[in-house]
Order: sequence, then C-alpha cells, then structure tokens
Amino acid sequence: MAGEPVPSWRAALGPALGDAAVAALVVIVLTVPIVGFQTVGTGGILAIHDHFGTVAGLAAAGFALRLLRNLWVRRPARPAGPPRFGAMLGRWSRWPGYAGLAAAVAMPFLANSYYIDLGTTVLIYVMLGWGLNIVVGLAGLLDLGYVAFYAVGAYTVGLLSTNFGWSFWACLPLSGVFAACFGLVLGFPVLRLRGDYLAIVTLGFGEIIRIVLLNWSPVTNGPNGIGGIPRPSFFGLPFTASAPEGSTSFADFFGLEYDPEQRLVFLYFVILGLALLTNFFTLRMRRLPVGRAWEALREDEIACRAIGINATNVKLSAFAIGAMFGGLAGAFFATRQGFISPESFNFTESATILAIVVLGGLGSQLGVVLAAMVLVMLPELARDLADYRMLLFGAAMVTIMVVRPRGLLAERRPSILLRGTAPR
Repeated sequence: MAGEPVPSWRAALGPALGDAAVAALVVIVLTVPIVGFQTVGTGGILAIHDHFGTVAGLAAAGFALRLLRNLWVRRPARPAGPPRFGAMLGRWSRWPGYAGLAAAVAMPFLANSYYIDLGTTVLIYVMLGWGLNIVVGLAGLLDLGYVAFYAVGAYTVGLLSTNFGWSFWACLPLSGVFAACFGLVLGFPVLRLRGDYLAIVTLGFGEIIRIVLLNWSPVTNGPNGIGGIPRPSFFGLPFTASAPEGSTSFADFFGLEYDPEQRLVFLYFVILGLALLTNFFTLRMRRLPVGRAWEALREDEIACRAIGINATNVKLSAFAIGAMFGGLAGAFFATRQGFISPESFNFTESATILAIVVLGGLGSQLGVVLAAMVLVMLPELARDLADYRMLLFGAAMVTIMVVRPRGLLAERRPSILLRGTAPR
C-alpha cells in the first residue's frame, strides 16, 4: 500500500549492491594483471594463456562477500570502549597464556624438524612484536624503522664473533646494549615529533642503517654480508657430530646418538626463553611508574606534561627498551642463520613487525602472539597454492582487519585502577 514504510533491508539493498559492484570491479582491476594472464614457453615460443574464468570467480566472491558485509555484518555504531570479546578475554587472559606456553614447550617433542624451525621463526617475530609493542602499543609512538635495531643486534654478534672469536652468549647482552644506545640516538631527534612526522623520521633512520651496512664494506663486508657466525653451544658443548680437539660434543657428553635435530630443538628453546623474558619484563614494566607513564603518553601527551610527567625521559625509555629487545632478537637471528646481509633488514621486515602489532591489537601481548602465527605461518602453510598464496594471504589480512578493525585482541585496559573504579 502507498504510504507504508519501506523495510530497512530494502532501503539498504540498493546502496549495498552498488558498493558490492565497486568491490568486484576493484578485484577485477587488481587480479587481471596478476592472475588473468600467464606466459608459457613451449618449443621456444612464448605464448600467453588467459585465466579469465578465475578472475570472474574471484570477482564474484568479492561481490558476494562485500554484499554480505553490507547487509548483515554492519551494525549500528556502539559507544567507544573495549570490544566485548577483548574485555572478556582480558579477565581470563592468564589461562590462554598458560595453555599456549604449555603447547610451545611440548611442540618440539611432538613435531618434526620443519615445524620446529617454523616455530622458531614465529617466536623471533613474537619477540620483535613484543619489543615494538612497547613503543607503538604502550607509548603510542609510531616507529617504521624498528628493523634497524634488529640489524644492530645481528651485526654486533656477526662482527664480534668473527673478528674477536666471542661466543654467542658473550655477544648477546652487548647486542641489547648497543641496540638500546641506537634507540636513544633515534629518540633524541624525534622528541618534538608525533604522528606522521615521527613515522617518516623513523622510516628514514631504518633506511640509513641499512645503507650504512650496505656501503661500509671494510667493516660490514657490504652486500656480501658476514658468514661463518658460530652457533650457540650448551655450556660449551657444541651440537656437532665430532667435537673439536680437547672438547666434547653435546651428544657424546650425554651419551646420545648425534642428530641434527638436537641443535634445532636447542635453538627453539633459546628463542622461547628470550621471548618469555621479553614478555615478563614488559608486563612488569607496565605496572611500574614508567609503564604507566607510557600509557599516559599514549592517551594524551599534553595532559602528561600538565601533570608533571617528563615526556622526554618517557619517550627515550620506550625507544631504548623496545630497541634492546629488537637487538636481542637480531643476535639470535644471526647465530641461527650463520650468515647475515643488509638484504635481511629491509623495510619489508619493519612493515611485517608493525603489522603484527597492529593486527594483534595495540598493547595486547597475547594478540601479538596470534598475529605472528597468522602472518608467519599462513604463507608457509599455503606454499602448495604456489602463485595464489600471497593473494590469499593479503585477502586474509584484509578480512581480519574488516572484522576486527582494532586488532584480534584489542583491549586498552589501564594497568593500574583505583579501588572502586572500572575501566571505561
């Protein structure tokens, strides 16, 4: 009948269809150059095969998903506050952490060498994510050059071990100290900067470190990198089939048959210990005055200065401590690989670490773990999909950020609450 109100879903259908059509068009534009054409060489002749059917299928999937989101997923805006899932998990956050720790400890004894090595890579990025989370998640300082501290730690181990014969364990604390010093060097020029300007300066700092490593050939060996970095030992017991003269190997000392997997398991537990140390240190720091000052700086720098907080010291402490953990992770990376070069520390690494922090939820320790698992394991597990794995990886990231725009476990609860108050 005339004059009856139109159902809300009918009113929303037209704009939703238009938006979904635009999304499908974007999918077509992006996938035609990547998926639509394939060059095939047969008998010395280069031919081009088209895959427009695949492009059409991807466009249809994009249209359907966008339409579904517009009609069913979108809900009225709610007042700002911590997501219900994040808040609920925050109240019982210890139990998932304990379960994850138990699984991490048991994993090397249940999995093969491939998954142990993959788990080691995940833990490196977890440690890097926790380190950057101090700067970005807690202090609210956008850092796009975090890979520079990663490189400083790695090259500290590489140079000291190959030139002076130092062991990994002797180089490890120095890697953290040198990286923290570089964090202070970065912190001083950016004290008055914030937002996009801060991000640009930190990005430039990361590129400066990479270019110095690339061109300072007499010290860093330039693009050829540093090889022959010694592996860590277990209290002086090397993980080799035959130990050098005058020493005993790990397998001989414990009466075991030599297995190359023993070294992989040892490296896994070394990075697990370093990551747990990073997590414990961060959680304790959050409850100290400096940790609460980081959170206050993140929320409102002007208010911080008004109540007497020294923003200069707070920023420098965040940069230095975050850089220290990046340097420790870099030290482990160097001894694990046995070879480092400037190509291992490009901007892509910084972007990946920042994506882990943002995807997991700013300030969330458990969220960083989940995001690192997604970003590191998903491309590896999808290797069988060949040319499509990075496309699916990007689609998965976009989907997660659409469904959880504040991160997987976004929750910005204050570390300390006054008695009788509740987080807003």
